[in-house]
Amino acid sequence: MAVADVKRTNTTHSGKPARRPRKLTGPQKAAVLFLSLGEKRGSALLQQLDEEEIQQMTRAMSGLGSISSDTVEEVLTDFVQGITNGGGVVGSFSAAENLLRSLMPGDKVDGILKDIRGPLKERDLWARFNTMSENVIANYLKGEHEQTIAAILSNVNTDVAAKVLPLLGPEKMNDVVERMIRMEAVPHHMMQQIEESLQADIMNAGAQPTTAEQHKKMADLFNKLDRNAFDSMALELEEKIPDTFNAIRAKMFTFEDLSRMEALDLAKVMRGVPGNTLPTALRGATENARTAFLNALPARSRDMLTEEMESMGPVRRRDVNAAQALMLDYARQLADEDQVRLPFGDEDENLF
Repeated sequence: MAVADVKRTNTTHSGKPARRPRKLTGPQKAAVLFLSLGEKRGSALLQQLDEEEIQQMTRAMSGLGSISSDTVEEVLTDFVQGITNGGGVVGSFSAAENLLRSLMPGDKVDGILKDIRGPLKERDLWARFNTMSENVIANYLKGEHEQTIAAILSNVNTDVAAKVLPLLGPEKMNDVVERMIRMEAVPHHMMQQIEESLQADIMNAGAQPTTAEQHKKMADLFNKLDRNAFDSMALELEEKIPDTFNAIRAKMFTFEDLSRMEALDLAKVMRGVPGNTLPTALRGATENARTAFLNALPARSRDMLTEEMESMGPVRRRDVNAAQALMLDYARQLADEDQVRLPFGDEDENLF
């Protein structure tokens, strides 16, 4: 596709005064020239500029919008003799991107384009949008025009779009897919409006935690809460909000749960914690949990750990809680890095 479509404009027969050519800045005039030259010639000329000049040119090109033939003619006359009739050009973010990608590495182009779009703070807009629930996205899109829906879904990950489309209903889904297939580059000013609407209407609402996210947050809080404090409130919470509290407690991951890990994974957790964290944590564990920890170690290491625990003397409960919390955090870190598996029956529950 050409960088810009140059269209002839007919003179009016109404007798009205001709519209004055639009006043352009220096960079905007240069952008009109590049767009008029097309990708091949424009690229060759753009290669003569340094990076700062390219950024300035890209910024001007992205915000150029529609330029009348009179304005184009005035600009081209400054560069080329003999041009008597100009043509309109449309400067857009897409046009600037196509021109840049024809002569620069992709990662460098991405950096420049992010700087151009930066004022809207949407650099991570689509990344955050991709993480939202498909039901939230679909409910929002149902109130939008099909062309707007097509523009939005063309900018999200394909796996997200594939989940959202069926939720729109068969008729709307077919219409949107057809528009996505036929769609050309969306003008920058239109994409800007879409992104501003997304930011205001859905992203701010999406920033609020879901029920599941809030339960997970509370489970994490309870995991780190002093055991005595948790036990003192658990009975009352279970009586007042039994369903909610039990849902939260089901997501809790306690030190005792570590004993249900595979032996090799548990040993990896034990090897990674510093100093006397392990013997301190085990001093406050149940007998069954302590046995599982010891059995995950080689005989020599098991004997050394047992001897260390016996020689420690009395240990304060808060020190035990701190040591157990540290081991839990380290286990979650290893799980996030896919180095160990936490002992949940349902793999989808492995959220820590």
